[in-house]
Amino acid sequence: MTLDLPLIWAAIIAVGVLMYVLLDGMDLGLGILFPFAATPEERDVMMDTVAPVWDGNETWLVLGGGGLFAAFPAAYAALFPALYVPLLLMLLALILRGVAFEFRARGRRRGKAFWTGAFYVGSVVATLAQGFVLGGFIQGIELRDGAFAGGPYDWLTPYTVLVAVGLVFGYALLGACWLIWRTEDELHGRARRWAWICLAATALLLAAVSLATLFVHPQVAARWGWQGAGFDMGRLAPLLAVPALGAVGLILVAAGLRRHAHALPFVGAGVVFLSGYIGLALSFFPNIVPYDMTFRQAASADNALGLMLVGVAILLPVILGYTFWVYWLFRGKVSAGAGYH
Repeated sequence: MTLDLPLIWAAIIAVGVLMYVLLDGMDLGLGILFPFAATPEERDVMMDTVAPVWDGNETWLVLGGGGLFAAFPAAYAALFPALYVPLLLMLLALILRGVAFEFRARGRRRGKAFWTGAFYVGSVVATLAQGFVLGGFIQGIELRDGAFAGGPYDWLTPYTVLVAVGLVFGYALLGACWLIWRTEDELHGRARRWAWICLAATALLLAAVSLATLFVHPQVAARWGWQGAGFDMGRLAPLLAVPALGAVGLILVAAGLRRHAHALPFVGAGVVFLSGYIGLALSFFPNIVPYDMTFRQAASADNALGLMLVGVAILLPVILGYTFWVYWLFRGKVSAGAGYH
């Protein structure tokens, strides 16, 4: 039996992107919530909750981007010119917030205020840019002979703006739920109030994006059984488990907030993102460049994929093990004065 190497690599990249969204989305959300903290000391605690893990979270972005370049070079060559502007903004914003994270901990009053603002701006801009990348990807890339043939701002449409705003509130929900899990006292209570607001906004925007996605491309509409005047229940029924999973996630967040649970809201927020991720995959699979290039058409030669798979088979368990170990090691509550050095 031979391995389906293109499919295996598509799954590896999908897992890497999902891990990045869940983990780095959480600390991006924390940065989005920065201005709403009551004091600089509360912001210190917010940073302390992610200080041991935030660098490792971005490892998954490297795996996703690097894996795409190595395993699916034709897709990489088509996607990056189409999304060059938001990708560049995202990378610059991630650099800014990385510098701000380190410098804020060592700045004096005026410098600390500047780097606090830089951390917030970097978080918001990086999230918006990721939303534009996601929205531009979903609405499709214009190709001619396998190369990008559109304009440099095709990614900027009302639909992508809606997706970007939705991602800001979604990441903020992840960040608020993380703070509920990891903090105590006044900040813990404030995070619960932030989570309620973000939960309502996320639910509303998730519904709006899901509905708008049906009109983005005929293939998406056909995949979900939308016929212009109603749904074909024969096609829709097998897929209803995906929105049901999203509803379960929203209910878990709400139930956790009502019961004053600590970890449950974060688990629920993760389930919401998982359902959205699965729904998007179902909308355009097997295309890796929607909607004209499949992952098999874009894949490298099998001998190259096989050679790289050996390395990934060694490194991926190490990365997963390290990630789980660090989160387990620093699983306790973070109080004021814990310090970040």
